[in-house]
Amino acid sequence: MPDSTFTPSVSVPTLNVRHAGAEDRPVLERMWLLFRHDLSQFTGDLPRADGTFRSERLDAALTSPGWAAFLACCGDSPVGFAFARSLEREPFILNSFFVVAAVRGTGVSSALAHEVVTTFPGTWAVAFQEANSVATHFWRKVAAAHSPGWTEERRAVPGRPHLPADAWITFDVREQVPCRDRTR
Repeated sequence: MPDSTFTPSVSVPTLNVRHAGAEDRPVLERMWLLFRHDLSQFTGDLPRADGTFRSERLDAALTSPGWAAFLACCGDSPVGFAFARSLEREPFILNSFFVVAAVRGTGVSSALAHEVVTTFPGTWAVAFQEANSVATHFWRKVAAAHSPGWTEERRAVPGRPHLPADAWITFDVREQVPCRDRTR
């Protein structure tokens, strides 16, 4: 009988998180497809005829005021991204967040989330689908690590009444650690 335990192909990695710019667009576009594919099991979204998913959030993260894109790498390998919006007023919103499966459970997700929220101290809000039990556990853990007084509520998904309400967690971050090319 084959061994059913899984050993990731990478060890606990050294993570580098940095602001992403227009030069990172090709990498982010590829990772965006992975993210939207993962999310489709909760949203029911299908790819368009060309095999891509809608990408206005990706576009905004790289070009719009009040948005910021972050890219996480282990060595030369991109392993995740995060997009933040509403950075001109609180609550800041962690809009999109993704880490590749090979490094999930290694601390990369928590480190990426910490890097993003401590770059902009203040009140943060993040939405996720409650049916995604991994995301539910993860975001509650992140919120508790930064703010003992975090809150959670349900909000309808704008323009998508057929979907279950999103869960929204709000928490405060008062520690500022500017994001720069740094490793953990």
